[in-house]
Amino acid sequence: MNRPPAQPAAPLPAVPPQQIRRIQILSRRLVTSIFAGEYQSVFKGRGIEFQEVREYLPGDDVRAIDWNVTARMGRPFVKRFVEERELTVLFLLDVSASSRFGTAGELKSRLFAEICGVLAFAAQRTNDKVGLILFSDRIERFVPPKKGSRHVLRLIRDALALVPAGQGTDIPLAIDFLQRVVKHPAVVFLLSDFHAPPCASTLAAAARRHDLVAITATDPAERELPPVGLVRLVDAESGAGRLVDTRSPAVQRAYRERAAALRAQRRSQLAAAGIDLVEVADAGSCLRDLLAFFRLRERRRRR
Repeated sequence: MNRPPAQPAAPLPAVPPQQIRRIQILSRRLVTSIFAGEYQSVFKGRGIEFQEVREYLPGDDVRAIDWNVTARMGRPFVKRFVEERELTVLFLLDVSASSRFGTAGELKSRLFAEICGVLAFAAQRTNDKVGLILFSDRIERFVPPKKGSRHVLRLIRDALALVPAGQGTDIPLAIDFLQRVVKHPAVVFLLSDFHAPPCASTLAAAARRHDLVAITATDPAERELPPVGLVRLVDAESGAGRLVDTRSPAVQRAYRERAAALRAQRRSQLAAAGIDLVEVADAGSCLRDLLAFFRLRERRRRR
């Protein structure tokens, strides 16, 4: 089984400081008090920890009565518990060849890195540990979970700078690696365009242990084929290609239907696995799409 080193075997290429600075500014703007509040409210801690025994008050849950203390003191006492808030947050980031595509001003890979930055800074503000698994058709890099803003910046640099050795997408491999290196339940964000065979059973197994959320992005050119004449289309991951007339109505229709079918398949397999899906349209909608998801989840939790 493919096991990457915990530390890089070779230094990554330098990332222009302005890229890091841009994500820092974006993250600070997005990680407002309302965003941090939404983040903290929808993700639970690792468990419930006993805090104290106190005298029963009207309205207390009778199931919390400590019968041993009650019998000893001659009046009712209840156990009080608090949630252990600290979380471990893992980002499974797809760096396959298909993620290095973009026609709307930004590559999907960079958009995924920005989303990682936003969520990692939100986690850091609530004192959670964050880690990163970069994968393609192999495990490209693993950064174990730690705390602190310097560590978050390292994660962003790695997400931006890594030049992957693999081209394809192997989500089951990434999930298997996650299950082996993270022994306790964690919040896991899987960022991918899901250009890979369905793997609902693997995802469902991971979701039973972890709070797993999928985040995806679809470039406009992946929904509608631009009418630019004869073009050779090449699959970024397999290298297979064919010449097509992009002005042909039949080609346009087939392309549109195929793209819609792939999106429906992605939603179906994630729903079957019991995994929430966040679909981010572009960099400009990142805040809106994430907040919409967090608020939906908070409403669902309250119900």
